[in-house]
Amino acid sequence: MRYRVAKALTGFALLTLAAACAGTQARNPLPDALMGQATAMGMRDIRYWGDESPPNLNALVQEKFAQMKAARPALLKAGTRPQVHFLTISGGGSDGAFGAGLLVGWSEKGTRPEFEIVTGVSTGALIAPFAYLGQRHDRVLREIYTQYSTDELVRKRPVRGLIGGTSLASNKPLAGVIAQYVDRAFLGEIAAAHQTGRRLLIGTTNLDAQRPVIWDMGRIAASGHPDALQLFRDILLASSAIPGVFPPVFINVLADGKSYDEMHVDGGTTQQVFLLPNQLMIGKVERKTRFRPKRRVYIIRNGRVGPEHKVVTAGTLSIASRSVSTLIKYQGIGDLYKMHAFARRNAIQFRLAYIPADFKDTSTEAFDQAYMTRLYDLGYRLGKAGYRWQKTPPGSGSR
Repeated sequence: MRYRVAKALTGFALLTLAAACAGTQARNPLPDALMGQATAMGMRDIRYWGDESPPNLNALVQEKFAQMKAARPALLKAGTRPQVHFLTISGGGSDGAFGAGLLVGWSEKGTRPEFEIVTGVSTGALIAPFAYLGQRHDRVLREIYTQYSTDELVRKRPVRGLIGGTSLASNKPLAGVIAQYVDRAFLGEIAAAHQTGRRLLIGTTNLDAQRPVIWDMGRIAASGHPDALQLFRDILLASSAIPGVFPPVFINVLADGKSYDEMHVDGGTTQQVFLLPNQLMIGKVERKTRFRPKRRVYIIRNGRVGPEHKVVTAGTLSIASRSVSTLIKYQGIGDLYKMHAFARRNAIQFRLAYIPADFKDTSTEAFDQAYMTRLYDLGYRLGKAGYRWQKTPPGSGSR
């Protein structure tokens, strides 16, 4: 999957000059000077930059602990150290079937915990809301990653994409699938979980700003805003919008009393996995609270982390495509090391899962249903058997 995506991206890049003279979509982009004050659809405090601490961090922490005190007072009982669990799910296209299967198998094992924070980017963004709500939504994960094929998720339009369009394919079918599962009742469930102090965070990339954006999906769901449902869906679609392959999502924002648009694409463009901004020191943030838990982060990397041999044709496109796919893989590995460093600084136990090296990629298209079903079944078997989570990043010399 990564190779095919990389090949499409490379082809798009090489043909950009040929399409440069063609018309492009009209925009009213947000000026750089107004980036700091823009609000999406007029909703405040629903997002922050993923590469710096939120400016309203203290208020966010106070709100979280007020909600925990009201809904789960046992967690804040003096003299106790409860165990809390975080889950972060990476991108990987159709390889997301592995993470979906692993979670469902984990439920069947009976040891899957409730997660305090769940984060996701790209295909991980599609999994995260259902993982956040717990095993009662496992059926949806199974359906999404075993019952849909390329034609049901993607509409190819290469000619339009190469003569000035925004992408080589349309993801309107995927938008329809998202809308099918993410309805007002589902939004209500997300809002109710948010009110207990738990958090669901999805990452996108603001392509104009060249920066990661973290969206507080529970706050959006609980906002009561008439456009909350559409924004929720748009963020999931944007996070999975591979640049060049799928069209970006334009999000309307307000700044200085005027309306503008922001271009958002795949969250994996800037970070393959994330939990919180790397600058945060959780202990310092919680110093004024009575909350002293034991913490563990589970990371599902929907991909392989070792070298994969493949004979490359001696041609420009093949060489460039293989190079881009290699770049994506090692960016993802680098992000795992960043996550490990963040966990160590914050006394968080590190746990990592990824696709075993002996599972061979035999898919023939972007969303090969047979391939995804096999990969889902593998993840399911591993989860149900009690997955042996890695305690260190790949290549660090220990489990």
